[in-house]
Amino acid sequence: MERKYTKEHEWVTVDGDVATVGVTEYAATELGDVVFLELPEEGSTVDQGAAVGTIETVKSVEDLYCPVSGEIVEVNEAVLDAPELVNQQPLEDGWLFKVQMSEPSQADELLDEGDYASLIGG
Repeated sequence: MERKYTKEHEWVTVDGDVATVGVTEYAATELGDVVFLELPEEGSTVDQGAAVGTIETVKSVEDLYCPVSGEIVEVNEAVLDAPELVNQQPLEDGWLFKVQMSEPSQADELLDEGDYASLIGG
């Protein structure tokens, strides 16, 4: 499954009209140890680019942004109970939430792997 990226260091995979969102390995490393997450509520409607939660580390608190518009259909309870999953497995079990996209074409506008690598100097 192709992974897309945002300039805010989040990744997105799309299955049908549902987008799974997490933070990139780069972000997980740069942020430091994640100690707390505030995620959007299931059933809430979100807009592309809107702040939908926070990620708190030992160093800072950063906003989480929604890369696509739609309805939050699932939140990863595992990361709420064990925030360290975001650092340990940011691309697998450390995903954050799923969005049923109201405008699936928005996912096409996100960065591909090469563009993201250029963004972070890779």
